[in-house]
Amino acid sequence: MNYDQISNALLENRRIPDCYEVPAGWSDYVESRRTVYGQFLPNYLQPNMRSEAMWVLRGKCHSGEEVGIYVHRGDICWMDFGQSFLEEMGYQHFGLVMALCNKKALVIPMTSNKEAFIRSEEKYSHLMRIGQPEGLDKPSTLFLNDLRFINTARILKIRSRIDPESGLFQEIQKRVIDLLIHDHGTKAGI
Repeated sequence: MNYDQISNALLENRRIPDCYEVPAGWSDYVESRRTVYGQFLPNYLQPNMRSEAMWVLRGKCHSGEEVGIYVHRGDICWMDFGQSFLEEMGYQHFGLVMALCNKKALVIPMTSNKEAFIRSEEKYSHLMRIGQPEGLDKPSTLFLNDLRFINTARILKIRSRIDPESGLFQEIQKRVIDLLIHDHGTKAGI
């Protein structure tokens, strides 16, 4: 079974391989979470439930290596960022691995959303176009202001790569450093 099949089986209370530890009371927990998400966040029911399954399946892993994921700087990966607040990247998206440190990856979430692609041309934008790296289906845009460290067990699959020695990767690093050094706040001062 691949991850999607395992997580769907877990959410549907079907049998999963014995190598995955499912906590006692999981069925009751899933139903209570479905009820809460259905009432308060109906548009996010499925993403929340997938993140719940990811947390149960991999939440105790020290790194992706425990589930056969060996990530490197420059990899573009499909991953689960988990639940989010408004204006944060969450749930399952692609992300670019910028660095690795102590079983964690510094990643920049990305999207193929056309609106983000258009907005990336604004001066001092927190968005950066990277084109369509080989292995991706659409041109993509990085959310530089969502840069964060994650446990590599959140990574589901490595899909593409940007060579860390390439001009594009160097430009991404430059934009991240600029974002960290200069104030790019909004009218609200954030």
